[in-house]
Amino acid sequence: MKLLLYPGMVALLLVTSVYSFAQNDKSKRPSPPATVSQKVGETTVTINYSRPSVKGRTIGTDLEPIPGKVWRAGANEATVFELDKDMMVEGKVLPKGKYGFFILMEKGNWTIIFNKTWDQWGAFKYKEADDVLRVTVPDNKSDALSEMLTYKLSAEGDLDILWADRDIVVHLREKK
Repeated sequence: MKLLLYPGMVALLLVTSVYSFAQNDKSKRPSPPATVSQKVGETTVTINYSRPSVKGRTIGTDLEPIPGKVWRAGANEATVFELDKDMMVEGKVLPKGKYGFFILMEKGNWTIIFNKTWDQWGAFKYKEADDVLRVTVPDNKSDALSEMLTYKLSAEGDLDILWADRDIVVHLREKK
C-alpha cells in the first residue's frame, strides 16, 4: 500500500509546485508588468506598472479611469513611481522616494497623484491623507489609439501616458 501511495504523492507535489510557479510569473497575466526608467538630468525616474488593454471599451464608462474615482494608473498592483533625487513635477517639488502613482479624471483634467503608500494592490488602500503631491494636467486626445496602456518618458522629462484615445503629458524637470 505504501508503494502505491508514494508515487501518487510525488506526482501531486510536482503538479502543485509547477502550478504555483506559473501563478508567480507576472508576464503571463492579461495585463503584463512593464518598467520605464529614464535619466532626466541627474535624476533617475523609474515607473513600474501593469499594462491593461482597451479591448473595445471606452474610458470613463466601462474602462478606467472613471470620472471622480481614483485609479491605480495601470492594472494589478498600484503603479510605482520612484525618484533617486528631488524633482519638479509640473513646477512643484516632489522629494526623492518611492510613491504610489494614481490618477483622478475630472472634467477636462487629470489629477496626477503621488501617494506615500506604494506597496498595495490596486487603489483599495488609497487614502487622500497619504498624498505627497497632486498636480493637474489637461485631458489630451491622441491621434492614434493605444490598445495597451503605455508610459513613455523622454530625457527632457516629458512623461506621456498613452491610454486608449488619450495622451496625457506630465512635465518632470530636474530640481535646480
